[in-house]
Amino acid sequence: MRSGAEPAGGADDGANRPDLPPATFEESRRLIAAAQRFMPGGVSSNFRMGMVPTPLVFERADGPYLFDADGNRLIDYYLAMGPMILGHNPEVVRRAVIAQLERGLLYGGQSRIEAEAAELFCAMVPCAEKLRFAGSGSEAVQAALRLARAATGRRTVIKFEGHYHGWFDSVLVSVAPSADRAGERAHPNRIPGSAGQDETAWGSVEVLCWNDLAAVEQRLAAGDVAAVIMEPAMCNAGAILPAPGYLEGVRAACSRAGTVLIFDEVITGFRVAPGGAQQRLGVTPDLATFGKCVANGFPVAAVAGKAALLDLFVTGGAVHGGTYNAHPSSMAATVATLRTLADGKVITAIEPLGRRLMDGIRAILAEAGIPATVTGFPQIFHVAFGLTEPPRDYRDLLRVDKPRYVRFCGELLKHRVRALERGAWFLSATHDSLVIEETLAAVAEAAQAV
Repeated sequence: MRSGAEPAGGADDGANRPDLPPATFEESRRLIAAAQRFMPGGVSSNFRMGMVPTPLVFERADGPYLFDADGNRLIDYYLAMGPMILGHNPEVVRRAVIAQLERGLLYGGQSRIEAEAAELFCAMVPCAEKLRFAGSGSEAVQAALRLARAATGRRTVIKFEGHYHGWFDSVLVSVAPSADRAGERAHPNRIPGSAGQDETAWGSVEVLCWNDLAAVEQRLAAGDVAAVIMEPAMCNAGAILPAPGYLEGVRAACSRAGTVLIFDEVITGFRVAPGGAQQRLGVTPDLATFGKCVANGFPVAAVAGKAALLDLFVTGGAVHGGTYNAHPSSMAATVATLRTLADGKVITAIEPLGRRLMDGIRAILAEAGIPATVTGFPQIFHVAFGLTEPPRDYRDLLRVDKPRYVRFCGELLKHRVRALERGAWFLSATHDSLVIEETLAAVAEAAQAV
């Protein structure tokens, strides 16, 4: 899956050799400081702030590598926070987009490539009888909630602690509440995630602890809930799998109550299986939202599901729009990406490499005397310092030693490995066995340092 481009040269030839001095990031620091004159924090997303030792500025990317403004070649486990399932700059996507650009940029109408992308998508995803494309996962979630309320005539939405469904006012609730504000496990407090948030927008959102089937069944029995929305596997805050029977139980409870079940597969979609977590875990929702891996780096998202629900955009008075929805160049990237992923071989090939990395990190941390868990899928897993048992829900994640893990990420970066400070590790088709071994060597050095 490599694009064929050679790594950048210079004093750092890219190898994680013990004779190389620790990587430094002074040029990135300088560029970010200069950008702060025009952009708050020098960035265009709050989720790009707070990186150690500084937000980084990149010159190019290829395969599993990023090349930054300081000339460092970094093994990348951010993968743009998830989208780059085929690795950076894959030729199959690049060629498809270039060919489409020759035909025009934006039409204000439909394109053949849009219909082709939709057909491919629906063939791969179990719940997808129909879909609408959007520009971001946050937008797709809003569309799904609107459909659920239009279909049921109800207002209340159930979400779960620690599950992230975008940055909009209506769902940015109890994503990362502190222990002193979270309330009781059985009755979590609703904690807005941002200053300036409109309480009326999330006033009909209720919060439960995830993996507690009895709590969901009890709440749905009242018959007034429009939708239950969840990550089918909790991958944003920590890679936590559903308890045995949990998804099946929630599916049955929603069916009994006439409640729309929504899976947020923005992270898991096309990453853990060609049909997402719903295919891998064997439970089909009524609606699902997708983003990230849909187009391997191009801004494409979607809401997909039962035709009767999606058709409410046509017959039920539910409004959905967007000037850049189904942008032709992004649709070309979608077709190229989904064709590559459709037979499952790429995703399956990541499994043994991801497991090797998970097992290696687990063993290295144990040898270094660092309590930690490594949980999740081989394609997307989570490292949690301070835990000795796999977490079951967000409340368990409150015990994570975040400061130590952030220091660990800082040490990894010195050894030219970039991992997300929140604990998530994303793998691509280009992280081969040599890259994994180079990573584990860096993990061993970083573990000793912290």
